[in-house]
Amino acid sequence: MSISRRLTGLLAGAVLTVAAALFGTAAPAQAYSPNPTFHAYYYDTDNCPCSGGNLTDPFDNTYFANDAGGLAVKMELVDDGWFVGKVEFHPYDEKLWVYDTKNDGDTFYVAVGYTSGGTYHDLGTFNAPGTSETVDLTVLNFDIPDGAYVDISVYDEADRSDLIGAARGTGAAIA
Repeated sequence: MSISRRLTGLLAGAVLTVAAALFGTAAPAQAYSPNPTFHAYYYDTDNCPCSGGNLTDPFDNTYFANDAGGLAVKMELVDDGWFVGKVEFHPYDEKLWVYDTKNDGDTFYVAVGYTSGGTYHDLGTFNAPGTSETVDLTVLNFDIPDGAYVDISVYDEADRSDLIGAARGTGAAIA
């Protein structure tokens, strides 16, 4: 075999190896299966400021401010012993905090809406950015009327399929 054929073969093999590696890493992340364990903790913010207890976590320890008539919620997601994320709704300033706390190539999606005056308002679906940081965080500031029931649903898929857990209906947060 000539040297030029051998080099051409080696070059072609190297190109195929690099292409396979690129396409292999570009595949979409797999959904959690089974879903992470989900816990929701509610706090009547008439009795806040609140911290400690089940608001303590390995990332930033949740703190809820006083907001008369408000009901705050902290949701935790744990997968195979790992704390993979949390979602918090703070009635004071109507802020939603979405944390992705494990660089596992997967994320979760949070759908938010509220009911006020007999009408439901869908605010959208959100997630934390997927970066190489230890904790990815998105903070959203909504303009929700005081006393509105806030529905928060956590899904494994962006199309709002595969519900992981929720704070909605009679268990909704209150702005």
